[in-house]
Amino acid sequence: MTRTIRPFRRLAVGVAVAGIAALTLSACSGTADAAGTAGATESGSSSVDAATATSLSDFGTLADLEAAAKAEGKLNVIALPRDWANYGEIIDAFTAKYPEITVTEQSPDVSSAEEITAAKTNKGLDTAPDVFDLGLTVALQNTDQFAAYKVQTWDEIPDALKESTGLFVGDYGGYMSVGYDSKKFPAPAAITDLLKSEYKGAVALNGDPTQAGAAFGAVGLATVQNGGTLDDYSAGIDFFSKLNAAGNLLKVDVTTATVTSGETPVVFDWDYLNAAHTKDNKDWKVVVFPGNGYAAYYNQAINVDAPNPAAARLWQEFLYSDEVQNLWLKGGARPVRMEAMTEAGTIDADLAAKLPEAPKDTLVPTEEQSTAAGTLLGEKWAAAVQ
Repeated sequence: MTRTIRPFRRLAVGVAVAGIAALTLSACSGTADAAGTAGATESGSSSVDAATATSLSDFGTLADLEAAAKAEGKLNVIALPRDWANYGEIIDAFTAKYPEITVTEQSPDVSSAEEITAAKTNKGLDTAPDVFDLGLTVALQNTDQFAAYKVQTWDEIPDALKESTGLFVGDYGGYMSVGYDSKKFPAPAAITDLLKSEYKGAVALNGDPTQAGAAFGAVGLATVQNGGTLDDYSAGIDFFSKLNAAGNLLKVDVTTATVTSGETPVVFDWDYLNAAHTKDNKDWKVVVFPGNGYAAYYNQAINVDAPNPAAARLWQEFLYSDEVQNLWLKGGARPVRMEAMTEAGTIDADLAAKLPEAPKDTLVPTEEQSTAAGTLLGEKWAAAVQ
């Protein structure tokens, strides 16, 4: 997906993230207005327009929201590879719980930016995506495409990981890492080792950092591992420019298939995604470099023009439930409600204990830093790696 803890032990950014610190990314005709009308339902004596609902209380109860979503009978998701952070099991669990709702899985391998393009291109059609899963930079650039909604468990999500009105909300995350085929390559002890001749034509990114959260995170990691700060990603861009000049940067987007075939034998990606490749390659190893670690969360959002607005909101409630937060954990990712669930005793302790050790210092970009980095990458990236 080109598309971003045993606890985050120490944050080295100026972000108030108390929550993170304890955490142990055939068209049919119709219009947006028609979609909203189709989403209208009855809750008690009040008519509810699902397209404008900002919380469960607008529907009345969860049962009322479920009834409205079942009446729509459809949910369009996009950019959700089934091997990405356990999305396959999560989608199947939703389908099993709500068999009346048909889930259409669109374009699983597109980038965060391409999700937004799909929504704009298909606006007013019943094929438009209902929901998004996005890296932070793309989310910040497209808030006018989202409908604000606060799930029932809103208060258990750290403030620093959610837009205050519910336009987009962090859900699962992890550390940027390097995965490699240990049968073909030595273990890199530091990120600069990847500049060596042993890694000629072998090092790949999961997408384009101007469009994809995982690739953006790789530049962030290269920045903080090479003496830079999150206020200026120039050091990361410089690193990849050197990697390209050395002939080591492999310009192939990473997928499970490219890793399995050996086409992308050394990969920058989130630790939970790199770890998943061990199922297909017994020699695949994962390194989270010592020193400054780079962490990020992927964000959920509802399309403001969702053709199935009630189903979109039910999907959000489902994703932030205890059940699915533990399914993220099963996929090796760190769920956003982990601290609250640990305190409540609802976290799967066995799965939590299997998470890899966190770096000593963890860096998490703020919204402002992500926005500035996105602008810089838009200006400098293409020339740096051409």
